[in-house]
Amino acid sequence: MKGALSWPFLRLYLLTLLYFSANSILNVIIPLKGESLGASNSTIGIVMGAYLLTTMFLRPWAGQVIHQLGPVKVLRVILVINALALSLYTFTGLGGYFFARMLQGICTAFFSMSLQLGIIDALPQKERSQGISMYSLCASMPGVLGPLLAVNIWETGNMNVFTAVIVGMAVLTGAVGFSATVKTAADNRPKAHKTSMRGSFNQLITNPHLFRCSILMLGASIIFGAVTVFIPLYAAQNDHGSAAVYLMLQAGMIVAARFFLRKKIPSDGRWHPAFVTGIILAITVASLFTGLSSSMGGFVVFYCGALFMGLAQAMLYPTLTTYLTFVLPEINRNVLIGLFIAMADLGVSLGGVIMGPVVDWLSYAGMYFVCAVLGGGLLLVIYGPQRQRY
Repeated sequence: MKGALSWPFLRLYLLTLLYFSANSILNVIIPLKGESLGASNSTIGIVMGAYLLTTMFLRPWAGQVIHQLGPVKVLRVILVINALALSLYTFTGLGGYFFARMLQGICTAFFSMSLQLGIIDALPQKERSQGISMYSLCASMPGVLGPLLAVNIWETGNMNVFTAVIVGMAVLTGAVGFSATVKTAADNRPKAHKTSMRGSFNQLITNPHLFRCSILMLGASIIFGAVTVFIPLYAAQNDHGSAAVYLMLQAGMIVAARFFLRKKIPSDGRWHPAFVTGIILAITVASLFTGLSSSMGGFVVFYCGALFMGLAQAMLYPTLTTYLTFVLPEINRNVLIGLFIAMADLGVSLGGVIMGPVVDWLSYAGMYFVCAVLGGGLLLVIYGPQRQRY
């Protein structure tokens, strides 16, 4: 196999799968643990949101560091820190979880940027979308079985099993990561200018391509985050479905769509409003179905919401990221892509931090109706005015 499916890239995809496997378990265990300790939805949202909120702030800097040092050197340091972060979950309480989530956020900022920028730099332009889609696919695959494993661990009440699984994942991820390599031109690049970071932040507003994609990713990620944080708690109060099955169906759809539809993702550097509209409509329908399931439709509507959510999550990120790799200026492309991904991190964090009080004020179903309204509003961004042609 060649290109995006050659052995060096397959090894990177395997590393991605292993790295995110622990998080697929923690995304279920932490809310359940918090609820058992009497924490409010707002507190649980803050603990969960600390992970990607930390990642968001470090993304642009990570892009600059990787631009200078290359992805492999950065990756190996991060894998050691990640092992330390995961070990904290095995002997601390909710306060320790908050610190561990922040430490994980630091690791993820550099890990995901290292792999994605390495893939972008190493692949020819026509295969970028496939490489990004395969990376995203493997980042999502743990969500197929991870939630079910987490629920089983929680129901047994034996946290020694949880400790063994988390530590085992940390060791295996490190072993695979230290043997991974990717050839890029990073070592031959000039160092980024000291003022490039400030100018890059300005482009988040002034660059129409980056601005539009960032707003879409931010809004959609708020909805994705609300699902990740509150579905385990919503399903526990809802007789019409299981959180583990919902998350498995969502992740299964992500995996299937990113593999079978990876060649459908545009890789020509042009804006495709109709394609993006379909994705945003899927997010809106998913939110609506998830909210309606508690009062009408039952588990069928509940699980249909999971499938639509998975489809949207599978297609939006690689579509927007691939587009930006073509239209952003190459001199600071890594930093700008870091800013874009930071918007995704911010959105997922806000999904817990902001929607937690919404749940306390309304209800879980009401919160997902708010998400549906947000999804509908994103349609205006797709067809909004442009300051320059695509």
